[in-house]
Amino acid sequence: MNRFARTADLVAARQDARAEELAAEVQRFVQPRGDERAVDLGTGAGALALALAPFVAEVVGVDVEPELLLRARERAPANATFSEGDATSLPFDDGSFDLACTLRTLHHVHRPELVIAELARVTRLGGRVLVVDQLAPIDPLDAYAVDRFERARDPGHQRLLSDQDLRGLFDSNRLTLVRERRHADDRPLDAYLDLAGCEGSERERARALAPHGEAVFSAVLGWYLLERR
Repeated sequence: MNRFARTADLVAARQDARAEELAAEVQRFVQPRGDERAVDLGTGAGALALALAPFVAEVVGVDVEPELLLRARERAPANATFSEGDATSLPFDDGSFDLACTLRTLHHVHRPELVIAELARVTRLGGRVLVVDQLAPIDPLDAYAVDRFERARDPGHQRLLSDQDLRGLFDSNRLTLVRERRHADDRPLDAYLDLAGCEGSERERARALAPHGEAVFSAVLGWYLLERR
């Protein structure tokens, strides 16, 4: 049993606990019209897709993990569907969506530039792209320490991108910034380790590498709303 199967219920429960908060954040930041067809890449248990669903005409969530998709489908309203697929190679035509999104997915992907390229490709000209992810610290040593901890906590972690990294990917895909914000996300360390199914000797190693002490892990999320040009 992989770690997503082991922790799917815990992930979904945490998601449920802050679903209203996330929906309000998404509505306020994206300001959807209500008639959009949207897609959420790396949807997991559907957090972002379900947050969008009340404010758009249709939303499709895509993820590679069937256990998480099962939890998403259990919570889905009539205008939300979920399918198994690879965020780096989507089965959709160019310009299929008015809004394409991803939440805390890029740092799990070996080649995140392919995800950004797919977000841009499936968005119609003049449509919007939402990218939300944990940002790498500016200091290279701090960034190394956070990535080292994240890999110890979750072997699926690849690398955090910096704000500069993301802006370069946006520019290369003709995505123009509409608005941005930063969001501090402080989590109790033990709960954060639980969410990744980090146990035994791996848990002790991750705790020893925790960059912000033994009590809390502090992340900064970057929110970017972009227009496809």
